Amino acid sequence: GVTRLLLTRIPFFKEIIVSSFSCPSCSWSNTEIQAAGRIQEQGVRYTLAVTSRQDMNREVVKTDCASARIPELDFEVPAFSQKGVLTTIEGIIDRAVAGLEQDQPARRGRGEQGNSSGVGGAALGEVARKIDEFIGKLRQLKDVNTPFTFVLDDPSGNSFVENPRAPLRDRALLVTRYSRSPQQCALLGLQVDATPPDPAEDLRDEVLQFNTNCPECNAPASTNMKLVQIPHFKEVIIMATNCDSCGHRTNEVKSGGAIEPQGTRITLRITDPSDMTRDVLKSETCSLQIPELEFELGMGALGGKFTTLEGLLKDIRDLVEKNPFTLGDSSSPSRTGKLQEFLGKLQAVKGKARARFIMDDPAGNSYLQNVYAPEEDPELSVQRYERTFEQNEELGLNNMRTEGYEPEPASGR
Repeated sequence: GVTRLLLTRIPFFKEIIVSSFSCPSCSWSNTEIQAAGRIQEQGVRYTLAVTSRQDMNREVVKTDCASARIPELDFEVPAFSQKGVLTTIEGIIDRAVAGLEQDQPARRGRGEQGNSSGVGGAALGEVARKIDEFIGKLRQLKDVNTPFTFVLDDPSGNSFVENPRAPLRDRALLVTRYSRSPQQCALLGLQVDATPPDPAEDLRDEVLQFNTNCPECNAPASTNMKLVQIPHFKEVIIMATNCDSCGHRTNEVKSGGAIEPQGTRITLRITDPSDMTRDVLKSETCSLQIPELEFELGMGALGGKFTTLEGLLKDIRDLVEKNPFTLGDSSSPSRTGKLQEFLGKLQAVKGKARARFIMDDPAGNSYLQNVYAPEEDPELSVQRYERTFEQNEELGLNNMRTEGYEPEPASGR
């Protein structure tokens, strides 16, 4: 047969390689995808509550290092057991059924031979019967007679489950980004440097530079890193990359301090176009809301940013426009119309439209400039709150021990 390869770049998922195989003799065909871009900084876990037939048609990007689970059946497709694929929830179940049915005729044949000879026939027949029973349960899921949960876990961060209500929040879909464990880094072939930094080295007055590759053209580039003190806030680490080959420029911000004792919710009432020039520090744990547009952006999206309010709204617009599942070939006309209307309202916010801009950061590491500092800003309110158990769990604080973790001295026996 013939295999065709296509290297394409999806802005929302970096670069992928789509391979398609077809056989003219038996008409068998197969399609696969492979990640051609870099591994993301964090892993991602999608948890979808499937309650209707429409949910079965959600598009799914599953890489080869992602695992898929259905907790209600105690069923899991392990990582690296299948090639990457661009499919739907129903397609994932169909692939699982096809994989289980592959060796069923051989099991039934050996079971019948064992029964006739009296050696192990009952055991082989029982295994085949249980697999047939489980296949029946998987097929019943496609009718969605009872709701079930679909979990897609990808340590590389390159998998995706479609949100048909974008840019609105999908309450049936929970997206969680997490830091990889050393075992997951080893499976992905990443080298973990466990050498502790030198505490005597003061980096506040230095600009560090290290070599990297451009995320756009993969050409050698350099990244500058600097520790910066934001007035009336705290220290942050700013990393900027500039590619001389394609001209791509990007910046990223990491918090330079510890997680605050309380979370922070910052609300700005946008009343004048001059508010677009306010400096904004958005950490990776910060979520954004614009209630007048019914818009919400979860934590982890867009990463850490140190920019202006206008620059942050521009990044949100680019995130919506460049997603192929919202405004690309995969989108429906009705969804495209709603998103175009949303982009028009977002553009109006940058002009004269009044709106509220809310930043909710459970870690307390985000910042919005007070132009009246050190006096109070009448249009800006900062509320501090106690984190919930779920928020502490997502930040990894519930199992963190800061006292009594030293090993006990051995007894004198």
